[in-house]
Amino acid sequence: MSEDYRDKRLNVAPGTHVSVQKTYKLYIGGKFPRTESGRSFPVLDESGHLIANMCLGSEKDFRIAVEAARKAESGWAGQPAYTRGQILYRIAEMLEGRKYQFLDELQQTGATSEDAEHEVNASIDRLVYYAGWCDKYQQIFSTVNPVSSSHFNFSVTEPMGVVGAFAPEENGLIGLISVIAPVIGGGNAIVVLASESHPLSAISFAEVLNSSDVPGGVVNILTGRRTELIKHFSTHKDVNAMIYAGSDSADLKTIQENATENVKRVVFWKNTDWLVEDAQSPYFVMDLQEIKTTWHPIGGAFGDGSSY
Repeated sequence: MSEDYRDKRLNVAPGTHVSVQKTYKLYIGGKFPRTESGRSFPVLDESGHLIANMCLGSEKDFRIAVEAARKAESGWAGQPAYTRGQILYRIAEMLEGRKYQFLDELQQTGATSEDAEHEVNASIDRLVYYAGWCDKYQQIFSTVNPVSSSHFNFSVTEPMGVVGAFAPEENGLIGLISVIAPVIGGGNAIVVLASESHPLSAISFAEVLNSSDVPGGVVNILTGRRTELIKHFSTHKDVNAMIYAGSDSADLKTIQENATENVKRVVFWKNTDWLVEDAQSPYFVMDLQEIKTTWHPIGGAFGDGSSY
């Protein structure tokens, strides 16, 4: 197409650059589908101007995301812990490389330039922090237990499986990463609902994940209304645990009551400032681990000094 013809067809002045607006979609199974409902909600700046339209995730979107997470979880849990750590570190590298994009998106939704830089830097640091714990928490939290028989008795950590999560509302990027990193660092797969009020950086972060060797389905990111999806997250029978990082006591009570239907674990991470060091801990990894105890016979089990 010639430049003159293009300029006339698009009704722009000759030589003018046509701005390509980003389309924010969901992130499910390593792909970027639109919501099956066809709905969206507006994201506005502080002046009330439209920045973008975000997908309004539905129950069906959530079900598809859980299926993707379940398919991916066993393979991810079977990865060596060192490999998981390398992949989390790769996410940090990729986020560092796209730092200025995230600074711009955070500032569009009201953050000052100083606050935006603080949040992006803290997000990168948090990924590096959990990358370092991937091959260490097992040694810290596993034990050899004393028993009064001819056995070794070991308690070891094991990922829970598929985790549903509501990310913090206050910080769209660091809050999301603070939820995702300890979950996947511990070998679980996750379906997370991004901040409803600050969702802009969530799908951009999904693009970072998609280019960072994270297998499709390990992380699934939805955008939408918490009030619409809280029931589906907390009652789904194939979700093993639920993280609530909000501050609404009524929401927490709903999740806790609904979780009894399949005895899913409910983890409440109450933190008013996700930028501080106290908002990261290996205990966050352990919140989504089961403890598996193994018995192994030792010498003398057959009475003749032999063992198996």
